[in-house]
Amino acid sequence: MNEKINAKLKALPEKPGTYQMLDKTGKIIYVGKAKNLKRRVSSYFVGVHDEKTTRLVKDIDDLTFIITSNEKEAFLLELGQIKKLLPKYNIRLTSDSTYPYIEVTNERHPIIRTTRDIKGKKGNIFGPYPNAFYANETVKLLDTIFPFRKCSKFPKKVCLYYHIKQCLGPCEFLVTEETYKDLIKKVRSFLMGNTKEFIDDYSFKMNKHAEMLEFEKAQEYKDLIIAIKKTTEQQQVIFNDNLDRDIVNFLTYDNYISINILFMRNGKLLFSKSKIFAYYGAVEEVLLTYLAQFYETNPLPKELILPYGYNYELFKEIFGDIIVEPQRGRKVRLLEMALENATSHMNNNLPVFLNKENKTIIALKELEEILAIDSIKRIDIFDNSHTSGSNKVSAMVVFTNGLPDKNEYRKYKIKTIETADDYAMMKEVLYRRYQAVLMEGLDKPDLIIVDGGLIQLRAGKAVLSDLNLQIPLIGLKKNDRHKTEAIINDSEDEILLDKSSNLYSLLYKMQEEVHRFAISFQRNVASKAIYGSILDTIPKVGEVTKNKLLKKYKTLDNIKNAPREELKMLKISEEAIDNIYMALQSFQEK
Repeated sequence: MNEKINAKLKALPEKPGTYQMLDKTGKIIYVGKAKNLKRRVSSYFVGVHDEKTTRLVKDIDDLTFIITSNEKEAFLLELGQIKKLLPKYNIRLTSDSTYPYIEVTNERHPIIRTTRDIKGKKGNIFGPYPNAFYANETVKLLDTIFPFRKCSKFPKKVCLYYHIKQCLGPCEFLVTEETYKDLIKKVRSFLMGNTKEFIDDYSFKMNKHAEMLEFEKAQEYKDLIIAIKKTTEQQQVIFNDNLDRDIVNFLTYDNYISINILFMRNGKLLFSKSKIFAYYGAVEEVLLTYLAQFYETNPLPKELILPYGYNYELFKEIFGDIIVEPQRGRKVRLLEMALENATSHMNNNLPVFLNKENKTIIALKELEEILAIDSIKRIDIFDNSHTSGSNKVSAMVVFTNGLPDKNEYRKYKIKTIETADDYAMMKEVLYRRYQAVLMEGLDKPDLIIVDGGLIQLRAGKAVLSDLNLQIPLIGLKKNDRHKTEAIINDSEDEILLDKSSNLYSLLYKMQEEVHRFAISFQRNVASKAIYGSILDTIPKVGEVTKNKLLKKYKTLDNIKNAPREELKMLKISEEAIDNIYMALQSFQEK
């Protein structure tokens, strides 16, 4: 322990608050909260610890703390700091789970849709659903049964949906708020499993059409009956009180925890979700942190059922009076089921998790040592792409703590280079990016990687020199078989990579990701150029119409197969639609 930390430990108060562990570069690598700061922080530096805590302590060069009024305030401050700073040793705590829900929008003329953004929304939200496919299929079924609005913007006249009785036609006819309230009430009842009246009605209509030898119409109703049964058959009824409950249990092994959540809605068990991550400190603390982050993006249920025997005092302050600790009955059986799921997930997935952790945290350590960089948190990776010199683009992907940070990805169309000059293209995009970093105060990376050899590296060095930026830079050199074999550092020395190492796996993953992102963007740009030029030849299709078509349908095949009613909803004239169909009739994409 260095003298700086020793002095800080002596100065720690015996009060609640948060503490921040810093590495040699001053970066915060871990954030925690404590009821008693002196006792909690001092515990890191005395006694024998497991391998993971030992690794954390070894990286600590300094610490700071913030005193709060109480433990709840400390916990909320800790959550905010973790979310904002993404410290290296806290990142595994962040919940990445967002689930699809079904929403009846709060509009004068509502629509039914799937959504993952339910923060701040109340009322007509149903779910969660286990995956997007299941939610989307349910929305399709609801849209068929209940005549809500289908179009995003009102057309001037009623469309096909009105004529097949799947829309009330509010674009032409008055639809009262009471009508919508009644429809929403029926949707809620349907999703609670009250489907008998619908099945009986459709069975009657199916048989009637069959007797009249209208077999296609009878098949439609048969398909509806099957879809309704499929939607509700997987929902196991546990309680008849129609309450929403989440049942949470966990299993620990060394410093790893597997948490399972069973989702019960309207008294029916829907599905479960498990997650493994590393943790430090008391198990109640990590469980509370995980659940608090989880419920930032998912609504709280009426009951949160947790295993008996732990200290949930702070849980009750955070979540309110919804914590239940059953000791007998069906709720205990549900906890046992959640524990079985958590145990199974730990047994089946811990090796995969450990391998993934080795390929991130351990690999970053290797990279820091090879490049003599004290700390690497954020890495920006660049790659260029073009088609025989045309449709030139570049892309940047970002990895934070060894994991893709997709919110930070960026795409660039090359503006100033006429030919396929990799040196000039890389100079342009790097200059644009890091001039913006300087001008707009954006986050600087700890390392820049260019996917290429000496040429791309020298382009990067020239840009950083012009901008007077001191950021470590490396290139990734490939061999004759187009396989990555070495790092070229900013001194232009080659460092051969061991293909069996964690570092090679991480760099290969980064290289593949930036290549995928760049190629995908380049193909999209090239496709739009090709499709746009074809659409330019069609009479009555102007620039505005062309952009509408490309934005909605992406490809000419999709445009060719689009229903006329959909094209009309884009405010395209009948004459233009006829011309589009005629021009694309013989078109077939490769």
